[in-house]
Amino acid sequence: MKAVLCEELGPPERLVVADLPDPEPGPHEVVVDVAFAALNFFDSLIIEGRYQTKPALPFSPGGEMAGVVSAVGAKVEGLAVGDRVAGYLGYGGCREKVLARPDQLTLVPEELRLDRAAGLIITYGTTLHALADRGGLKRGETLAVLGASGGVGIAAVEVGKRLGARVIACASSPEKLEFAKRHGADAFVDYSHEDLKLRLKELTDGRGVDVVYDPIGGDYAEASIRALAWRGRHLVIGFAAGDIPKLPLNIPMLKGADVRGVFWGAHVEREPSAHRAELARLFDWAAAGEISAPIDAVLPLSGTAEAIGRIKRREARGKILVKA
Repeated sequence: MKAVLCEELGPPERLVVADLPDPEPGPHEVVVDVAFAALNFFDSLIIEGRYQTKPALPFSPGGEMAGVVSAVGAKVEGLAVGDRVAGYLGYGGCREKVLARPDQLTLVPEELRLDRAAGLIITYGTTLHALADRGGLKRGETLAVLGASGGVGIAAVEVGKRLGARVIACASSPEKLEFAKRHGADAFVDYSHEDLKLRLKELTDGRGVDVVYDPIGGDYAEASIRALAWRGRHLVIGFAAGDIPKLPLNIPMLKGADVRGVFWGAHVEREPSAHRAELARLFDWAAAGEISAPIDAVLPLSGTAEAIGRIKRREARGKILVKA
């Protein structure tokens, strides 16, 4: 089988495509013929050794995938050859075949295409866990989404609307905001030339926002925390700006507000039944057309380096997939 390998840590250009033996399932494993693997921002970090997960070399990037079960271990129950499945692997998805445990996989409804299933697990899974579980977002509240045109940003716009919130999309250009508008955002902040805190206050008549969804970090974190309403919640998703901010703790104190961490990978590991329920909910929403799981591009497996490069350069409008 073909596999994209990170043989030495470094930029995407160092990835190679290699031939490997087809995997054989152990008693408690299945083999999935990968149809699509999806790339995320953390793939640009994991191949450089800058992510909290540090696989042994060589490894394949690609934390999520969808495909068809092609072999089943002797002691596996609940899955059969021919089942359409999708799952979060953490890494290893950018290859033609993967080994997986049954508890890593969720059946994909027949109404849902495998490309869309592959591309929503991490971004939409992170977002539903963040907004509904960690953020306690309620119908009628105001949600500000930073980086609103990226993968998790669009997921937050759509899931926020599905949960009944008024969504303010925040991004760095009119084109990115227009993309967020097409996916349901109600109001907009272009923080390339607008003051984020002041504009969020203006858009809420001075009250402030109830929940901030922040995958960016950097200077935007403090500005958005200063724009929180009383008892607001700032959700720490990630640090795409590159800098981990240091926050004056008097700000949340004076607002009776919370800064809440969202570590979806640990949630999947520690609370697997909750994760599977969330994923099944998302698959049903996607199959019914209630979330779009937008796909920016589908590249061949040999284009994995280019796919990660586009995400690293923040060029993606939705998910970038590779087709195995």
